[in-house]
Amino acid sequence: MIGDNLPALIVVIPLLGAVIAPLLGRGQGPWWLATVVCSTVLALSGLLLTRVLAHGTLSYALGGWVPPIGIEYRVDRLNALVLLIVAAISAVVTLYARLSVAKEIAPERLRFFYSAYLMCITGLLGITITGDAFNLYVLLEISSISTYILVALGRQPQALRASFNYLVLGTIGATFLLIGIGYLYLATGTLNMTDLAVRLGEMSHNRTVRSAFAFIIVGASLKLALFPLHAWLPNAYTYAPSAVTALLAATATKVGAYILLRFLFTIFGLELSFATLRADVVILLAASVAVIVGSLAAIRQDDVKRMLAYSSIAQIGYIALGIALVSVTGLSAGILHLFNHALMKAALFLALGCVAYRINSTNIRDLHGLARRMPWTFAAFTAGGLSLIGVPLTTGFISKWYLLRATIERGWWPLAIIIIVGSLLAVVYVWRVVEAAYFHPPAESAKAIHEAPAGLLLPTWALVLANVYFGIDTQLSVGTATAAARALLAAAGGTP
Repeated sequence: MIGDNLPALIVVIPLLGAVIAPLLGRGQGPWWLATVVCSTVLALSGLLLTRVLAHGTLSYALGGWVPPIGIEYRVDRLNALVLLIVAAISAVVTLYARLSVAKEIAPERLRFFYSAYLMCITGLLGITITGDAFNLYVLLEISSISTYILVALGRQPQALRASFNYLVLGTIGATFLLIGIGYLYLATGTLNMTDLAVRLGEMSHNRTVRSAFAFIIVGASLKLALFPLHAWLPNAYTYAPSAVTALLAATATKVGAYILLRFLFTIFGLELSFATLRADVVILLAASVAVIVGSLAAIRQDDVKRMLAYSSIAQIGYIALGIALVSVTGLSAGILHLFNHALMKAALFLALGCVAYRINSTNIRDLHGLARRMPWTFAAFTAGGLSLIGVPLTTGFISKWYLLRATIERGWWPLAIIIIVGSLLAVVYVWRVVEAAYFHPPAESAKAIHEAPAGLLLPTWALVLANVYFGIDTQLSVGTATAAARALLAAAGGTP
């Protein structure tokens, strides 16, 4: 039955699409294929999340080989939620890509773009659903290589350099992960994540395991772009095509956060991760600096795309803060912000892509008075900015509220102050864009500028409305995040 093979289909369908896309020529065929594939994956991901919430963790043995001998796809509340994020964002961005990508990439390259695009999605979905550590590394490389190609297709000359820097740092991160996974296999003789967790339970003082821990956490943090391992992110986001930037900002770093969560809690467990090696202290310091430094760097940028890129570094800091609090409320906040930041940052980058579509620029000085010519675009940007700040009735408020609650529960008031200061700094850089668009007189050349086409506005507003909806109805986001946090802590050995 199809229902019994949902975990495999979620990865196989986009993989087949990536193979078929280059064969469809220069027309709209590759885009139509990508749209059908991503819509199908979204439907399957929603169905899989429903099943997990109703029946608990699902296990799927590839090829009928029973784990830990064979590769297992294992779906619990955490990765079912991340699967939904990746699938939903990719489906919306694909709709947006028809006009945006056609303007930014040469027609003869479009079929290869959609092939790399679907291959990237294949890797991200596979990383999230696999229960095998080495399979995770393979799928990480698939998504990474595809991402390097997508970034390099940007229309500015700097895109190639940004892609090369991303390749170098991404390869270092992947190598660290591979070395760590190799050490785990050397120490335990298994690669199945569930089996690893059992065998590592009494090996917290094993030097090989500790070395594996260090390599894996550094590698995952580099993929996550956690400060100070974030150097690849600003240029990659700035010079990639608009649709690619939205996809990466909303999914790639979120999957990186998922990898960190999976290894810290499911595989290594609380005793090794937080009692023995005190990863929480290191992550807490890095995350706190990321919130402030990322926000300050965003304020100094004149290119709005780069501004939002540095903002992502700060927002990743919020996710990491939740992880480092190692409590149900804190972990819920981190997982919740993983979900919410995907919605808000994708909406912002898509709105900015609408601007770039019309004026071929994202520099703040070129936005003067444009809100009068592109009212729907800048209304979308403003709404996304309010969510980024954390204004009530938006998704950003919900996750920051839970994060504040978690810090107060632990009595860590300095962290609460950092969260509030980070939000106030977000007001500053969001206001810079709003002021330029709404309160500066338009240039003479702006009279010829028109609103972005519906093909770009509709996907953008779908995400804007999602930011409001999930800021009001939190049953899915908060409920799933809290259940996932409790399950992670219980599987890891209970709250410390």
